[in-house]
Amino acid sequence: MPQSVLIIGAGIIGASLAFHLSRQGARVTVLEATAPASAASGRSFGWINASFYENPAHHHLRVEAISAHHRLATLLPEAAPNWQGTLWFEEQGAGFDRKAAELAALGYPATPITRAEIARLEPHLANPPAQALHIASEGAVDPAALTRVLLAASGAKVLTGIAAKSLIDSGGQITGARAPIGPFTADHTILAAGVASPALLAALGLDLPMLTRPGIMVYTKPVAWRINHILVTPDQEIRQDASGAILAPGIVNHQADASETITDPAAMAEATLHRLRARFNAPDLVLDRFALGFRPVPADGLPLIGAVQPGLSLAVMHSGVTLSALAGEALAAEIAGQGDHPLLADFRPARLLRAL
Repeated sequence: MPQSVLIIGAGIIGASLAFHLSRQGARVTVLEATAPASAASGRSFGWINASFYENPAHHHLRVEAISAHHRLATLLPEAAPNWQGTLWFEEQGAGFDRKAAELAALGYPATPITRAEIARLEPHLANPPAQALHIASEGAVDPAALTRVLLAASGAKVLTGIAAKSLIDSGGQITGARAPIGPFTADHTILAAGVASPALLAALGLDLPMLTRPGIMVYTKPVAWRINHILVTPDQEIRQDASGAILAPGIVNHQADASETITDPAAMAEATLHRLRARFNAPDLVLDRFALGFRPVPADGLPLIGAVQPGLSLAVMHSGVTLSALAGEALAAEIAGQGDHPLLADFRPARLLRAL
């Protein structure tokens, strides 16, 4: 077990790693260029799910990640997710049947329900669809709040406003990072810096190809009426937080392709608000704010978790919210010398990393 660990990045992945490594007995330092959860983690929809996946191995990883969130909630109940379940009606007809069949083949509980049942569960929907999949095991969390709770509970030294400029390569062994105020040395370094990770790896002669995935998160003013589930609609995902505010991404996350650009975020936020007003017949729904962010998505859309070279590990992925509890738990155990986690086998950095 490394006595000291340096984590670069204080998003939800870095925070989860700090928490679990501290529990393993490591002395942890976290370097953050701005503030905790100030990038993708603070601009995330917060959905914890396994109904979106790239392949069966990715699905099984996400199912185990849901279990890891339940384990984490027993340790940190103050930041526990809301397991309100999902109503999925992004498609109807053949698309709906295909999704239902795929989830059934994977053994993932998803119950088809009728328009009448949807209307009973979500009485504020203006035009309930003909059918939906009710996925009771899914939920949501405030990623920024969970990040802060994880960091506080970890006891790690969290240094904000300090950007790592390069990694320290001591003859093939990574021994920390350089920053404007000097070097930070450690027995083991973890790169959990999201979209900033490729630049740090490039200085080591390694290319990490990543997709450009901008996104807009829209927040309304709180409303008195309730949305009881996470709603996956043809337009976007929708949920409500504890304050009563409605959250919706301006772009459906998994439909954004590499050519996507955002030239007018304010107009996109207004268009999202317009769709929400129609979805709930709520013309008085008021925009509170919107946030533009860039999701850290490796080139093939799949997570990268594990060793890069001696003394250096990588943890870069989307969705970091779903995978955070498991990524921290599993990678911390591996770094502590407890063996490879079987579900991480298909998601090692060597899959994509290439020499420049």
